[in-house]
Amino acid sequence: MSNGRNNNFSINTILGPGASILGDIETVGFTRIDGSIRGNLNTKGRVVVGERARMKGNISGTTVTIGGVVYGNILASERIIILNTALILGDVITRRIQADDGCLIHGKITVCQGDEAWDTAVAEYRDAQGVKSALSGLSFHAKKKPRHDDAVPAGKQPEEARNGRSGSDDPGSGEQAFDG
Repeated sequence: MSNGRNNNFSINTILGPGASILGDIETVGFTRIDGSIRGNLNTKGRVVVGERARMKGNISGTTVTIGGVVYGNILASERIIILNTALILGDVITRRIQADDGCLIHGKITVCQGDEAWDTAVAEYRDAQGVKSALSGLSFHAKKKPRHDDAVPAGKQPEEARNGRSGSDDPGSGEQAFDG
């Protein structure tokens, strides 16, 4: 009888200690990471990020266990287990969470109660990722507004400007250090 869960506990993919991957990974079964990844990891199975593993990218899996460093967001459709050696710099969306004393998490944690809450949280997350992706392709160039001290060579500034005064001591003289 199947309850919809992947109960296959054999490890299908291993990235061993000292190994590194630059790029996204997609797997179907249980994936264990003990090396380093710079890219996203998407699987329909379980994920274990070992204590010495380093990852910069997002993780998506059923049950995700973190023992190393993850700089990215984590979607765990069933549960996430965060060991005391873990450091997560990113958001977590899951249905159940277990966090050991001593783990470090810097991000937003969303624990969903029910399928509707899960679907909504994942849709909002994916929408936000889509917006970030679209914005990353754009380039914004703000024009720098010139400052008065930029326009006058440093050695040529009036004495009042070097002393931090904006004009004469006589308020009625109308004299000012800069044209503005």
